Amino acid sequence: KVCTMKPESKLWQLLKKNTPKISWTRLESWSSFGTPDCLGYNDSCGFFMCELKVARGSKVSFSPHQKLFHITRPKRNFILVQQAANGSRSSVKLYGSSAIHGLMEDIRETPALATDDWNHIQRIFLGLRPN
Repeated sequence: KVCTMKPESKLWQLLKKNTPKISWTRLESWSSFGTPDCLGYNDSCGFFMCELKVARGSKVSFSPHQKLFHITRPKRNFILVQQAANGSRSSVKLYGSSAIHGLMEDIRETPALATDDWNHIQRIFLGLRPN
């Protein structure tokens, strides 16, 4: 039996590798429906959460519990979306929780906080102002 890593697990590995100033904990979603996949921590900003999603088309799918979580907790919670491209390269975009409705309708019409820039993504997680 060949063990292949799920696309979301690959995104988790990318997140940990590219945000070294953040201590990450992967959460078990079955224990509390709707809770985001990752709990982040840094001494300067405290705790925050991030949902990991891999999108294949123009819409990102969320469970009703995930939707409720992001709508009722819009501050310091994030959605990291890896969009599979038709070619070989995929794109990674960071959104705030308040973007959830737009992501469910059309990701192309929803402005990202950061796109393909891990340094900028980490700064947003840490609550730092742009340079």
